[in-house]
Amino acid sequence: MQPFALNYARPAAQSEVTAPYAYDTGLQLNVLSDGRIAAHDHALLREFGTTTSTAGSKTHFDD
Repeated sequence: MQPFALNYARPAAQSEVTAPYAYDTGLQLNVLSDGRIAAHDHALLREFGTTTSTAGSKTHFDD
């Protein structure tokens, strides 16, 4: 028996937009190239709407 979700699951679409921030494993936050925390940049948040990273969903089974 195949689970219902597998009939409709699709691979995640690759984003064509490159985010101007990267995940810092030491801080466990997204940071800008100059080292500032991305969530503190209000212009960035207005443009992108979020600074969410996929790191949590790859490391925690309960996300």
